[in-house]
Amino acid sequence: MTVSASVREKPFGPDGDDDEPDLPGSSGKPDDPFDRDELPAPPGATRTLLLSLLSPLRRRVALAAVLLLLQQAVVQAGPLLVAYAIDRGVPAVRADDYGPLIAIGVGYLCCAAASGGLQYAFIIASARVNQDVLLDLRGRIFRHAQALSVDFHERYTSGRLISRSTTDVESLRELLSEGLQELLTVILSFVYISAMLLWLDLGLGAVAVASFVPLYLLIRLYQRRAGVMFRNRSTAIAAVIVKFAETMNGIRPVRAFRRERANDAEFGVLNHRHERTNGDAMLEMARYVVGSRLVANTAVATIVLWGAHRVADGGLALGVLAAAVLYLRRLYDPIDRLGMFLNSYQSAAASLEKVAGLLAQTPTVPEPDASAARPLPALESDHPGREVRFEGVRFAYRTGGEVLPRFDLTLPAGQTVAVVGSTGAGKSTLAKLLARFYDPTEGGVLLDGVDLRTLALAELRRGVVMVTQEAFLFSGTVAENIAIGRPGASREEIERAAEAIGAHDFIMQLPDGYDTDVRKRGGRISAGQRQLVAFARALLADPAVLILDEATSSLDIPGERAVQRAMHTVLRGRTAVVIAHRLSTVEIADRVLVMEHGRIVEDGSPDELIAGTGAFADLHRAWRDSVVS
Repeated sequence: MTVSASVREKPFGPDGDDDEPDLPGSSGKPDDPFDRDELPAPPGATRTLLLSLLSPLRRRVALAAVLLLLQQAVVQAGPLLVAYAIDRGVPAVRADDYGPLIAIGVGYLCCAAASGGLQYAFIIASARVNQDVLLDLRGRIFRHAQALSVDFHERYTSGRLISRSTTDVESLRELLSEGLQELLTVILSFVYISAMLLWLDLGLGAVAVASFVPLYLLIRLYQRRAGVMFRNRSTAIAAVIVKFAETMNGIRPVRAFRRERANDAEFGVLNHRHERTNGDAMLEMARYVVGSRLVANTAVATIVLWGAHRVADGGLALGVLAAAVLYLRRLYDPIDRLGMFLNSYQSAAASLEKVAGLLAQTPTVPEPDASAARPLPALESDHPGREVRFEGVRFAYRTGGEVLPRFDLTLPAGQTVAVVGSTGAGKSTLAKLLARFYDPTEGGVLLDGVDLRTLALAELRRGVVMVTQEAFLFSGTVAENIAIGRPGASREEIERAAEAIGAHDFIMQLPDGYDTDVRKRGGRISAGQRQLVAFARALLADPAVLILDEATSSLDIPGERAVQRAMHTVLRGRTAVVIAHRLSTVEIADRVLVMEHGRIVEDGSPDELIAGTGAFADLHRAWRDSVVS
């Protein structure tokens, strides 16, 4: 076997994450969009996203629009009936003819009833559209977030993802459930009322239409200024959620190192920033409301004074003036609500832009095209392992220096290889490349001669399984967590995997045995027990290649010994890569690789390296002395 590598000059960041450099979110680099919660959306992506959400529902959207159109038509008949009552009904009553006035009253009641019924139908239809849109959007965010690669999630915090699927989706809900109705009402009112005023009296209609010009300018000014404010507010809300989630997830070190006061101060800064952005938005809203009311009241006063003068001169019917004033009040009253719509619109637009930016992210570890995907060669029943080769591999994280210089390595099928070295040596990076959590910058990782990039991810995950230092368990029973390794496995198969790894005895001592709910993150059982369940899960998956990345670090000595005994049987014939700090774990290996600065400096069997004078022999002597003392 040939091993070649060049020494990396730049040291690794001291972030405690083995060999990864510092990630954004803590680095504070101002040019990284991940730090600013700004994932750029392509031009037109927001509009495309909204159309894609509404397109499947276009028939129901059309039905809701027709219902609102009819409802506004019925509503706008009211002032005409008032004008008819004043100009025709009152003179008829003076002549002892109550028929016209009664007909007008009945007509007004019918319009009110029809308006209420149509409004009810519109609310039901629009509510169904809104809920379907939000259901679709939340599902898209969740599915897309799962599909994105590991490096995205290491840079984009879970708090921000929560903000996208909660706060930002809620902003869209407010727009769809309240804002759009207000907008459509204002637009339809403008069309209906302008037409009616011009039909009733050309002069009064012209004055009313002219007043729309300053209102339009006010709306444009508010829209332009509020857009920036609501984008800032969305970012401020996300920062609050991120800080809250980070603190609660790390509550143990917070309490252990008395970080409460410092966290409270940092949270206070973020909370006050959120308060300021809310205050700026409300102040801008207040300016718009005051300006729109000033324009509206000036227009109404002008029309009333001029109309009254014309009525006194006999040039205008009193009923027409009354209808015009009623129409103007109906037109200008929604102007304040239009401001609320703009408020909702700007908030939703900023939120939808952030969601579109998230959905525009593409996996850095993409699924190969079905036509280009290659299958793995069939395994022989008595030879379950696969050969692993690193050919000319180079790798660098996006935010740091090169972790692996040119790297060549062959792991024969069925061999158990332990990889040791100091923090930052490149051990975990090697494991992540083999699991295809990342793709090499150059070169390729091959499994039985097949490049991992040409394997369908489902086939890769069946063939390569990784057990990490943090054994993550989901809410649910012990059996369900083990069965994640192979969905559909029988209870007998689940229990057999647990027995093989040495977990059966402690599981049976739990209140409900395999049916015990481990609760969130497996908090009902100890860290060592969680690791045993994770081992059972991996073993049930029956992979050809098993990667153990510090997977025994949370076990006590008896538990570790039990796992080692089980692994001698379980790993026989399979290819295994064991990343370990505990040198006791190396005892199960056929071969040991010692890494420094992304290159292999020693390669041999445990006995050969222990008998030598290299780095592994020094590490082993230090470990043996610590055990003896």
